[in-house]
Amino acid sequence: MKTKLSHVGALESEAIHIIREVAAEFERPALLFSGGKDSILCLELALRAFAPAPIPFPIMHVDTGHNFPEVIDFRDRVVERTGVKLIVASVQKAIDEGKVVEDTGINASRNRLQTTALLDAIEEHKFDALFGGARRDEEKARAKERVYSFRDEFGQWDPKGQRPELWNLYNGRHKPGEHMRIFPISNWTELDVWNYIKDQDLEIPDVYYAHKREVFQRDGMWLAKTPFINMAEGEETEERMVRFRTIGDATCTGAVDSPATTIDQVIEEVGATRITERGATRADDRTAEAAMEDRKKEGYF
Repeated sequence: MKTKLSHVGALESEAIHIIREVAAEFERPALLFSGGKDSILCLELALRAFAPAPIPFPIMHVDTGHNFPEVIDFRDRVVERTGVKLIVASVQKAIDEGKVVEDTGINASRNRLQTTALLDAIEEHKFDALFGGARRDEEKARAKERVYSFRDEFGQWDPKGQRPELWNLYNGRHKPGEHMRIFPISNWTELDVWNYIKDQDLEIPDVYYAHKREVFQRDGMWLAKTPFINMAEGEETEERMVRFRTIGDATCTGAVDSPATTIDQVIEEVGATRITERGATRADDRTAEAAMEDRKKEGYF
């Protein structure tokens, strides 16, 4: 008699199938790795997909240079532990080479500049498929994505030109210079991710758990005091118990008040919320109603 897979078990099986399909179908895939929970999950699934052999592709971090130090330390420990090859696409390099111009002012952020660094790295390494940790429940533009998300020769995304994916059949056809973004955890929710992290006892950066941090409030969010953020007149820092639900550039990633210091407490907290992690804590998604979709059309994740 067949044993019925659990909900998360079925999601794991689907994701591993997708990862293996991409490895078989594409010549030069890579896995985008930020050190955030979703990219940690994708890497873990890739390791499981090919165990006991190593994963047959590198991981790539698009580095703004404005990172939480705990996340960079975590990234480096993961590379050392797993032996994966790490490629770093540097926003600072793109600035130094004059390819992009850094913003100024109190709301300055390098987040949007990641697109140039990403597209340059894709061209340099001739990647034809990039795994990403985006999920459909995160944001409405990401809900439009297919698992195989086609990008043209300029790295651009056309939401109206997505290919059908009936019966889990994926169309990876592409011409030289074009590529695919692959989202193996598209059907997972934030709660699914946390339950899997708990079940598999995965290590994650400490910033995901509640801790005392010096923060200040801007636009209804708690931003961490860092050397990368210019504070406005009248903004004052205070020490609070906070945690981060999502991890990105430190200049636009907000924290939430939280007492959740354990994974069980985080799961309880996530289960009770009705706001997605990006909707609650990412300033870059608040610049316009279609902010994420506009960035994705330009070549963003």
